[in-house]
Amino acid sequence: MRELLGNLKIQIPEQLYVKDPDSSDLGRRIVEHSIILIDELGFECFTFKKLGAAIGSPESTIYRYFENKHKLLLYLISWYWAWLEYKVAFATANVSSYEDQLKNSIGVICETVKQDQNFSHVNEEILQRIVISESSKTFLTKEIDQENKNGYFRNYKNLIERLVQIIGGINPSFKQPRTLASTLLESNHLQKFFGVHMPSITDIEMKDENLIYFMETLTLSILSHGTKRS
Repeated sequence: MRELLGNLKIQIPEQLYVKDPDSSDLGRRIVEHSIILIDELGFECFTFKKLGAAIGSPESTIYRYFENKHKLLLYLISWYWAWLEYKVAFATANVSSYEDQLKNSIGVICETVKQDQNFSHVNEEILQRIVISESSKTFLTKEIDQENKNGYFRNYKNLIERLVQIIGGINPSFKQPRTLASTLLESNHLQKFFGVHMPSITDIEMKDENLIYFMETLTLSILSHGTKRS
């Protein structure tokens, strides 16, 4: 399984790019340095002109790969969700208990990411910080309905559905599995963000084990309560 994950190609919706950045060295450098710059500058201050200067290439070459910086951000976030789904798949493979599958999944989702050497042009540790601070900007837009129809959020939905299958295995009668799965993902982001920027409104103290314990307890408690109600 680990060898399989090491050889996988992350699948991104083709609508997000003009030319697949994974198809060339320049494209991979665009991805690599865009992650670094967005983390350093913030998405609002990030521009293709600055990215071009960072990679030593004309700004115009970046437009050969991405229509605009919004599409580039969508690409990066989509890449992260696909990668995280593979991590969850690996963590739950050959685990017979659905409850243990859920705990393993929560551990993967909530842990502070370390760089995956299988993808040298993507620093997942930095990318996780971007997902935490910038991912909401990909869907809190006026274009969300059309972009959703275009399949831009397919990888996010795939991860949600993987969690839904596990939740259904624990409690088949639970009626809000997608609500619970998406709440788990987004609450994880918020608590990590609060831990860095607004620590007075969270108790995780920037410790993965605190957040994992909270999410496990909350999720399993909800599922247990749902069983009692049914």
